[in-house]
Amino acid sequence: MAKDLAEIHEIITDMFKWPENEKELEKYKLTDDQLRFYHENGYIANIRVLDDRQIDILATELAEFTQPGYSNKLFYEYNSNESTDPTRKLFHALGAWRISNGFHDILWNPAVVIPASQLFGNTSVRFWHDQIFYKPANHGGLVAWHQDYSFWTRTVPMNHLTVWFALDDSDRHNGCLYYVPKSHNWGLLEKVELGGEMEKLKSYLSDEQKNNFNPVPIEMKKGFATFHHPLLIHGSFENSTDRQRRAIVLNFFEDGTKSDSNEPLLEGTDIVPEGTKVEGKFFPLLYSVRN
Repeated sequence: MAKDLAEIHEIITDMFKWPENEKELEKYKLTDDQLRFYHENGYIANIRVLDDRQIDILATELAEFTQPGYSNKLFYEYNSNESTDPTRKLFHALGAWRISNGFHDILWNPAVVIPASQLFGNTSVRFWHDQIFYKPANHGGLVAWHQDYSFWTRTVPMNHLTVWFALDDSDRHNGCLYYVPKSHNWGLLEKVELGGEMEKLKSYLSDEQKNNFNPVPIEMKKGFATFHHPLLIHGSFENSTDRQRRAIVLNFFEDGTKSDSNEPLLEGTDIVPEGTKVEGKFFPLLYSVRN
């Protein structure tokens, strides 16, 4: 049986160094202008979170996961191809943090969890789950317009946050992320199939929302990340270039969030009874704020 790194709730390598004092911690904080932009538009983009060495470690580990025939029961989900288009490929998996050192330690990256705490209103941060999205060169699949929280309604209240990391330069040609600014104010919409029809979500929009559906491409160099609200509409188009597009996603929630289900919140995890605080082995506390 493979070792389950979910048993370890601290950094286990030298990939990341936690700030030793307030001065070091301050360099990771978002500015007031960045915080205002996030609350107005539902996202903040192009935040440097990884250096070249960290990117190389994660890319090496990801390459193993995507080998033909790879299998590991510690993944919550593992889809070698989630695209519904047989001519396209979209690798999508959840749970890599339980399997490899780099994907485990990225949870405690101070460049991520400190801003996350700010975006929650300077509160403590817990881990929800990770994701890998890999679009190979030439035939990479799309990710349909969606809201993250439409997949997460088994937790309440909606105190969640998504961080999207680029492991390759990502632009409008090779399938970069697109956001619909201010759509986090449109309320919760229907859940759609991630690898399905790109425009399906639009059938659930009002005429006013359709008129304000103005996606913007989030082009980033590798090592940079975006932070977005759980209701912000986003998606990405196909990759038909000769360049791959690899991305890691970390999803967080504010400490104190509760289960709204008596089923496992993630495949293979322990049941957190409805109405009970989500915590424990699979949902570690990453950053604690003393009130």
